[in-house]
Amino acid sequence: MQIGPYKLENNLILAPMAGISDRPFRDLCKQFGAGLAVSEMVASNPALRKHRRTLLKADHNGEAGLRSVQILGTDPEQMADATLFNARCGAQIIDINMGCPAKKVCSVAAGSALLRDETLVRKILDAVVKAVDIPVTLKMRTGWDLHSRNAVEIARIAEESGVAALTLHGRTRACQFNGQAEYETIKKVKQAVRMPIIANGDIDSAEKAKYVLDTTGADAIMIGRAAQGNPWLFKQISHLLKTGKTLEKQADSAIYSTILSHLEQLYSFYGNVSGVRIARKHIGWYFNAFPSISKTTRKNINQASVPSQQIMLVKAALDILI
Repeated sequence: MQIGPYKLENNLILAPMAGISDRPFRDLCKQFGAGLAVSEMVASNPALRKHRRTLLKADHNGEAGLRSVQILGTDPEQMADATLFNARCGAQIIDINMGCPAKKVCSVAAGSALLRDETLVRKILDAVVKAVDIPVTLKMRTGWDLHSRNAVEIARIAEESGVAALTLHGRTRACQFNGQAEYETIKKVKQAVRMPIIANGDIDSAEKAKYVLDTTGADAIMIGRAAQGNPWLFKQISHLLKTGKTLEKQADSAIYSTILSHLEQLYSFYGNVSGVRIARKHIGWYFNAFPSISKTTRKNINQASVPSQQIMLVKAALDILI
């Protein structure tokens, strides 16, 4: 998989997910085999650049592998300026968000709402690509709704603008995350352009990953929600694609050590107060692998307010099972 001058280790990519794809999670997924991990989306509004949350989103200190930063906005000049700013801060790839379906994003005509205005899409892509000499990628959906799928048209605009690769989530904005991803549209886009196409949507197992690659002809796949609490999914997919064989389930002891290591990284990255709070959702996702853990135990962990207490409760819950 090639993006501009960069050859990825493989064709497995972690999706940019708000509040999830922070540096600790990106590092973890790369450790388990992701060839690229894209940052959470960063607003192009210059007034927000020095906000603590924005600075953390763009924090790549010590990060292994390529640094890809996703930006969000609607103004071509601001988007170009944000691209230049992030490139100066160390970004090696800039990804443009035209796929987020969230109401708070679409209400300001950003994210997937941009798909309704192909003229503005072209202006934004032209401005961003011309602003820097690093690769620019685009993440989008198949259209605004089921009656206005224009993914092929947008893909052609992106290619003409010099976009280096395109990620396509196989749903319209109106679909949110409901129903099943439409891989046929991804296949049509792949056949319509020459640039690399990355398939995204409902890829939750190694077998599904192979199916999507075979069905769409895509050059790579992007994993989003399925990686939450399951970063070793990348390892499982890689093994199947390389050997044709299914990798055995991750050992419980390995899951145990991964959880504890991830929690420590969150405390270090965010500080004790925010680290404990952010860790709660990750613990919940990890615990999906252990349905026998009681609601009371989960509640007690969620009420922990300091790292030592949270770690102690997590260890106690897992020690009974492992």
